Amino acid sequence: MNEQVPAANPIGRILTASLIGTTIEFFDFYIYATASVLVFPKLFFSADDPTSATLKSLITFAVAFLARPLGAALFGHFGDRKGRKATLVAALLTMGPSTVAIGLLPGYASIGTAAPILLAVFRFGQGLGLGGEWGGAVLLATENAPPHKKAWYGMFPQLGAPIGFLISSGTFFILSKTMSDNDFINYGWRIPFIASAVLVWLGLYVRLKIAETPEFVKIIDNNERSNVPVADVFLKHTKAIILGTLVTITTFLLFYLMTVFTLSWGTSALHYTKSNFLIIQMISMLFFGLGIPLSAVLADKYGRNKMLIVATVLIMLFGLVFAPLFTTGSLFITAIFLCLGMFLMGLTYGPIGTALAGIFPASVRYTGASLAFTLAGILGASPTPYLATTLAHNYGLAYVGYYLTVVSGATLLALVGARKMMKQQAE
Repeated sequence: MNEQVPAANPIGRILTASLIGTTIEFFDFYIYATASVLVFPKLFFSADDPTSATLKSLITFAVAFLARPLGAALFGHFGDRKGRKATLVAALLTMGPSTVAIGLLPGYASIGTAAPILLAVFRFGQGLGLGGEWGGAVLLATENAPPHKKAWYGMFPQLGAPIGFLISSGTFFILSKTMSDNDFINYGWRIPFIASAVLVWLGLYVRLKIAETPEFVKIIDNNERSNVPVADVFLKHTKAIILGTLVTITTFLLFYLMTVFTLSWGTSALHYTKSNFLIIQMISMLFFGLGIPLSAVLADKYGRNKMLIVATVLIMLFGLVFAPLFTTGSLFITAIFLCLGMFLMGLTYGPIGTALAGIFPASVRYTGASLAFTLAGILGASPTPYLATTLAHNYGLAYVGYYLTVVSGATLLALVGARKMMKQQAE
């Protein structure tokens, strides 16, 4: 790879495009996650059984994770065949309108069962777009990076996660403080969904200004494009897709435990107020954001595999103290609990994009990295809010922590198995 970025692609523009796109995508994704706990059970489902309504709402939350591999395969195909730039624009145009449509959707009282059905359809559109967004943003950064700064460049799209979450949570917090609960349920929650259209326009403006990545240009010049990237990934790079998926599972599991599950459990079973819990979640996002660049620096210095192994071991230990820290009844200790969990999240999330991108050849990299990431989302994230809630109700919060520790153990084994592969791709 050339160490110098072509003049057509100034590095500031590249990193801005990779960061702003994932920020917008994750903002759209997180406003749904927040609303699925605070609003959707009351608005889009029958009010006869509140617990059942919450669980059904969390199921629609999981629908996006089923759509993401399809988005990864679809957008990955065009990303590896037609180019990174155009595909990133298309991914943004898929997720944006789906988010706005959710903000305009009538509730159960108005259109009955059509409401949850349409909610699931638009949620599917969100997942489809995000399935193609993440991999392309990572490649935009890493395929323009100097050899010894790949993790540093690759962490910029990762920063979109905490930034998007902060904007999302901040928006809901402001709305909850400036209007009554009744007004918030009736129309206030719709504001961030509809307003996301402005952010999508901004993202498109930035992305249309960038040029194609040097590595994809090289693929075209050497006539190395894959005819069917998704088939090549599974048939020729089977080990990479399996290990990449397992390596990423804990990242998803930890994040959605610390965000969706803790918000739901903290505001219901533990009786924290919605506004107080959103505040400490926003504070914890700062620690998430801190962990990402720190892990990237360490990954470039000591190796991505070593950094991810250390982070995974720490997460395993965190699972063992999950319940004691979360059930003290003290908002201060709960804040420490969230900050610690999200800092560990930053340590594992920072290098993961660069690690996944590097284990696939450039000709199928968009598809391979995106599929590994999104398949891990199905296994590690989509069932998490539902399973964690079920475990907590039936067996106690300690089993939620054990769930995290066991899955982290599987990731640790995958990292050991992928050690040689990650070392080769870093050289």
